[in-house]
Amino acid sequence: MIVGRVVASVVSTEKHPQLVGHKLLMVQPLDEKGRAKGKAILALDAVQAGEGDRVLVVDEGGSARNAIGDEKAMIVRTVILGIVDRIDIEGEA
Repeated sequence: MIVGRVVASVVSTEKHPQLVGHKLLMVQPLDEKGRAKGKAILALDAVQAGEGDRVLVVDEGGSARNAIGDEKAMIVRTVILGIVDRIDIEGEA
């Protein structure tokens, strides 16, 4: 799983039929200190996340398809599974 921050929503006039009804968001992965790490990724939203939300993302096809309840959605690889309220790191205040 990846912790990231939603940085944009993606609007598409045409979508593959397996994506219809799903919101697409750009997510910037974060390191353990909350700093940007690597390139932003495109993810299907399964939890009604929005811009600025810190989120949990799965980036593996089988788990992603299972999370949205559609094992036949072969084009789906990356899905937002949760909105993070806080992260507690042992030994830090």
